Amino acid sequence: MSTKSNIAVSEANKPSRRKFFVGAGAAVGAVAVASQTSIGKAVIQEIGSTVKSGGESQTITAHMRKYYETTML
Repeated sequence: MSTKSNIAVSEANKPSRRKFFVGAGAAVGAVAVASQTSIGKAVIQEIGSTVKSGGESQTITAHMRKYYETTML
């Protein structure tokens, strides 16, 4: 293979932002569809209950409270 054809092949395989965003959009769409199925809802509920039970040991400081108040729209 010549050097010119190697460069053309490497340019064709080079990742681009467009391919990244198309792939990311497809992944987000797939997750959105999967979350509306019965299995997806069960997984979301399980994750939610795990997060709620794990957060009991954390306390919100005055600094954190002020931050949350300033970020609300």
